[in-house]
Amino acid sequence: MVKKVLNAGSGPVNPERLQRTFRNGGWQEVRMDVDARASPDIVASLEDMSQIADRSFDAVYCSHSLEHLHPHDVRSALRGIVRVLKPDGFALVTSPDLEPIAALVAQGRGEEIAYQSPLGPITALDMIYGHAASIERGNYYMAHNSGFTEDSIARLLLEARFEEVLVIKGNCYDFYALALMPQADKAQILDELHQGGLDFAE
Repeated sequence: MVKKVLNAGSGPVNPERLQRTFRNGGWQEVRMDVDARASPDIVASLEDMSQIADRSFDAVYCSHSLEHLHPHDVRSALRGIVRVLKPDGFALVTSPDLEPIAALVAQGRGEEIAYQSPLGPITALDMIYGHAASIERGNYYMAHNSGFTEDSIARLLLEARFEEVLVIKGNCYDFYALALMPQADKAQILDELHQGGLDFAE
């Protein structure tokens, strides 16, 4: 049986941007974005997913999207993600990690290139405030309005009523947070993610 994953804040069509776990043929991707120019399946913002039915997704993938919301909207978004997930579902969230990013700034390296992305070179200031070059071109959706550490994202997910949260570091000054619903099969999900290149082993 094919499972459904909501790619929340998907951006333009790009199969490579979907985490590998969801690209094995066992998942149907439904793309959601606030920007209609990205041609998503659902035009909606993370803080208001009211048009999506309760308990209609097996997973929600939220990649570099939450930081575009204001702090009070982040809480609304996470409650919405819980609402649209099935009782045995899970959310996979990735976002810039302010702790190592702040260290770069403290070292006077805020404007140095930290890594290369599909959008081009990324600096610590881009990771804090949003991709400056995209914003300069008029894409104001790229601005960042929130920031998280591993501890803060875990706290917010637990406050949203996820049963359990695991967080690991990513490769580009970011983290991955796995948030499990109450009836989620933790062992199976961890195995699927491991096959997709993410190791949340405790």
